[in-house]
Amino acid sequence: MSGFAEYGQYDALGLAELVRRGEVTANELVDEAIMRIEAVNPQLNAVIHTMYEHARSLAAGRPAAGAFAGVPFLYKDLLALYQDHPLRGGSRALRDFVPDHDSELVRRFKASGVIAVGKTNTPEFGLVPYTEPELFGPTHNPWNPAHSPSGSSGGSAAAVAARIVPMASGGDGGGSIRAPASACGLFGLKPSRGRNPSGPNMAEYWHGAVAEHVLTRSVRDSAAMLDATCGPDTGAQYFAPAPLRPFSDEVGADPGRLRIAYTTRSLLGKRVHPDCIKGVNVTVELLAELGHDVVEASPSVDRERFNRAYLTMIASDIAADISEIGDLRGRAVGSHELELATRALRLLGQKTTASQLNCATRYLHRVSRRVQAFFSDHDVLLTPTLAEPPPLTGSARPTRVEAAVIGGLSKLRAFGIMQLIGVIDTVAARTFEFLAFTPLFNVTGQPAMSVPLHWNSSGLPIGMHFVARYTDEATLFRLAAQLETARPWAHRNPPVCAG
Repeated sequence: MSGFAEYGQYDALGLAELVRRGEVTANELVDEAIMRIEAVNPQLNAVIHTMYEHARSLAAGRPAAGAFAGVPFLYKDLLALYQDHPLRGGSRALRDFVPDHDSELVRRFKASGVIAVGKTNTPEFGLVPYTEPELFGPTHNPWNPAHSPSGSSGGSAAAVAARIVPMASGGDGGGSIRAPASACGLFGLKPSRGRNPSGPNMAEYWHGAVAEHVLTRSVRDSAAMLDATCGPDTGAQYFAPAPLRPFSDEVGADPGRLRIAYTTRSLLGKRVHPDCIKGVNVTVELLAELGHDVVEASPSVDRERFNRAYLTMIASDIAADISEIGDLRGRAVGSHELELATRALRLLGQKTTASQLNCATRYLHRVSRRVQAFFSDHDVLLTPTLAEPPPLTGSARPTRVEAAVIGGLSKLRAFGIMQLIGVIDTVAARTFEFLAFTPLFNVTGQPAMSVPLHWNSSGLPIGMHFVARYTDEATLFRLAAQLETARPWAHRNPPVCAG
């Protein structure tokens, strides 16, 4: 491969510094990113929409402004409204949708100086933790293409891990930044609720459970991008208090002696894979060596009640989203335009009463208060990010029997909805077995990160999950940078790697 061969050795800030010093041009970086997409995307299917000419025009005329001026960037094809470029959300229902404006977060990404070279694959509406939409087909994990990069930001994670771009956008409503970061050996931070804007079209997604940010190879890139994007937008109904100082200043700062709780017991499921347990135990030893006080403890959660309430909340929002898509395009969304899991959740959402939704959200609010009280005595909680290593592609999809039941329940009566709920609960239980640690902290709104500290004997990444108090990203960035120095990961390249 010709071009700027050293491209993959730099993080985003490193590339931006080269541009500022005149050692490389934004055009050269964009051309290199394009070559890398063309070289490895046939194996990964991470990028599902290219923006090559748009990127080249931006690179040719872009002034040297913003922390990431001239750096190639990929957008997750969900939530990120980019004017005049399609947004499909992994769904046939949005196949022809082209937004006529940018979302506020996209505007801030643009202002940071990044140059969009394309958009990445995502499951339909980001509903499942694997990236296998029927519209575009599955994305493959660069550490082993037979395995999933997880989801829903799986396309972004695979592209960053394969050294196509140094960072890409993601969204996290139940672990969708942290899970693919874990599966692909990346750093992934979910910011606090209200830290980044969600306007102008929405005040919040999934009752505030969704937070958008980026997946990166370095800690400092994540911190610098959060500096560039955080803060309220016009009309925000709520927002996180401003940080005491820039997040970039926390990277390399002494975290002090932290009180860190840890657990290897599943919070929302029943089993944790030995590889994930081993990763936590190794990390506990490292934290103790670094001088932190580490104790075994975790918040207590009624997993079955939490999982049902969380599912009720999501189903109600998805039903509303699909209704609004119908209004947007001038015709209702048909069942044939939706995948089975989405179809089932829409049906459940349509059958959920207002009182049932209110009961679910009130319960989740109570859980949030109890969980956050746990952090009165602990600065950080450590768990595995996922309860299993990256699964084989296709292994998490509904079985044939489940698919047949969901597919046959389009006209529901009382018995039908009870049967549907039973099937959905079974499918959801598998999801919560995998996402056993992350969704809880979407509900509480606390910042949480996946740090690539462990690889199993098969060479698959196993991320470590750290949670801090609400709005305390500073502690996470300080700790992450300390761990990055003690156990570097940037030198690790997956078998499918551009350049």
